[in-house]
Amino acid sequence: MNIPELKKIKSEKIYHNISLHDDYSWVDQSDILEVLQDPKKIHPDVKKYIDENNLLTKNYFSDIKDLQKNLFDEIKSKIKLDDTSLKFKDRKYYYWIRTEAQGNYGKRIRQLIDKSKPEEVYFDGDLEKKKSGSEYFGLGSVSVSHSDEYLAYSLDLKGSEYFTIYLRNLNNNKNANEIIENTSGSITWALDSKSFFYSKLDEYHRPRKIFRHKLGTSVEEDEMIFEEKDKTFTCSISLSSDEKYFFISASDHITSEEYFFPANSKEIKPKLFQKRQKDIRYSMDSWKDYFYISTNQNARDYKILRCKTQDINSVEEFIPAKKETVIGSLEFLDDYIIRGEKSDAIPRLFVRNIKTNKEEEIKISNEAIGVPGISLTQRDTNTTKINISWESMATPNRTYEYDILTKQKKLVKEVEIPSGHDPEKYVVERIKAKSHDGRMIPISLLRLKNKKQDGKNKMLLYAYGAYKHSVYPSFSAARLSLVDRGITFAIAHVRGGGEMGDSWHEEGKKKLKKNTFIDYIACANHLIDQRYTYKGGICFYGGSAGGLTGGALANMAPELFFSMLLLVPFVDTITTMLNEKLPLTPSEWELWGNPIKSKDYFEYILSYSPYNNLKKTYYPPMFITTSLFDNRVLYSEPVKYIAKLRDLKDDNNPQLLKCKVEAAGHGGMSGRDNSITEVAEEYSFILKTAKIFK
Repeated sequence: MNIPELKKIKSEKIYHNISLHDDYSWVDQSDILEVLQDPKKIHPDVKKYIDENNLLTKNYFSDIKDLQKNLFDEIKSKIKLDDTSLKFKDRKYYYWIRTEAQGNYGKRIRQLIDKSKPEEVYFDGDLEKKKSGSEYFGLGSVSVSHSDEYLAYSLDLKGSEYFTIYLRNLNNNKNANEIIENTSGSITWALDSKSFFYSKLDEYHRPRKIFRHKLGTSVEEDEMIFEEKDKTFTCSISLSSDEKYFFISASDHITSEEYFFPANSKEIKPKLFQKRQKDIRYSMDSWKDYFYISTNQNARDYKILRCKTQDINSVEEFIPAKKETVIGSLEFLDDYIIRGEKSDAIPRLFVRNIKTNKEEEIKISNEAIGVPGISLTQRDTNTTKINISWESMATPNRTYEYDILTKQKKLVKEVEIPSGHDPEKYVVERIKAKSHDGRMIPISLLRLKNKKQDGKNKMLLYAYGAYKHSVYPSFSAARLSLVDRGITFAIAHVRGGGEMGDSWHEEGKKKLKKNTFIDYIACANHLIDQRYTYKGGICFYGGSAGGLTGGALANMAPELFFSMLLLVPFVDTITTMLNEKLPLTPSEWELWGNPIKSKDYFEYILSYSPYNNLKKTYYPPMFITTSLFDNRVLYSEPVKYIAKLRDLKDDNNPQLLKCKVEAAGHGGMSGRDNSITEVAEEYSFILKTAKIFK
């Protein structure tokens, strides 16, 4: 089959007296946000190009269909299909989720605590998906009112993250005619269960208004209780842990502001806690007559303050800042406060006795490298028992009922691998690589114990490195399908992420963004030097902003890779950051810089933007994915990228584009089987390019 071609139209735009040439700029339709709602509005030539690429990609995979099927069956065999979550004890009911072998979306179930009535399915994901008539079924919120009588839930049926809210009376299981469109998907019930709050999306898909909907009234009558005027900010609403206050949060990526009002007030008058200050972020919660404030003011990696709810000027330090340690959020019991922190890219849990103020770490496992978690067992906080979980790259999640008072733990749930799993087959390691400026970059590794470290093994080296997002060394059953075939799995915890605190993030954004890419190269070279792999033995795997990392690396160090997977990649960085009408652009200037106002930022972003730095050279095999309905990274970016890449590349390697044209979003298709299908396809590409066909 011939390689698809996309027409070129010469285009030159001038920014800061610098010419920007882009022969494919016409793909960036002025009405591209409308395409997210109606794909018929896509330019016919672009649609034709996408269809041709999808066929080319299908043909590429045609000789490994058996491998894909084997991977699908293998991955699915590692999942316990019929499973039940732990029950949560609410006011009158136990709540839990059940998955079934024949379903993809699960059932939400409840039962009266006294068991006077049989259990009831109050939301059946598979049934609702069938009723929707849509291929895509994106579930936003599923929220039961405090009275237990009403269910409000939100659905995205395209993948574009425009959520519609529906209301159901659980007494008769009938839906009301009160349908609210174009929301962020969030739902927060008022205490009296007669109304709920939601955030409305503006014309650019930004939640900047919060409304209250009263049950039994027209949506057109909904009261706006808050509006964010700054186009770079978005807003949300939440209920405090003690259910005494509602908090309205307005924020961009580096600055925030909180408003609050009593949860039982009939008239809503949000009160400002602390006026926004650039680069100061804070969040609030309420417990036992105190506001608890998590803030980075004079505390780069956060500290916890508190003050009396009736005297917000009486602020005192509760948990001080720690050097190179991120102070996390709080969970409250009557006598204890549980909190998380992370240092050296490893999360930890601590519990504090409220009466004595003594604090100690909760240790669940003897493994050094892993991920702990916490959840409450019930709404009633008069207890000493909590659920603590632990998992590592080799060990599936185990949840224990932990008694804070006695320090006794009891295993209550373990993720089962039906096809069998032996953690002792694997080695989990943490090593560090020195980057160009002396910073030591953590690397988490998972490999077969019986595999020799002889410099001959292939490796998947994952990276993200943006938005202060932390990539933890957690368990993945699917990942074992690669590791069991001899491919070492590794995570490069590069700068731009949040694994090592705010400074780690700061050193990988704006005019330090290239540190993200250089860190990855340093990790790759260190792994080669230590004989974990070899030059040309690495597969890059990353999505979204991680796809940007991959695109930059393809230009900077293509010789490292035997293949690259760029999933919904942010590869046309400069074009996106120049378009202030796109949903995310204004708020993200604080991360990437504003190339519209600043020549320096324009030049810097242009210097690494993957699309703009493609050149006539060797590029490894690539598999690139996108979706017509993705509003985070628009389909136009990968489409333009693959067209220009093929224009310039100096090799015969397959560089493939797959665009989902029906129902998929930024995270791909919906549903368990569809997700497994996508992973099996991605892994088959890795194995084919690695020349592993078993």
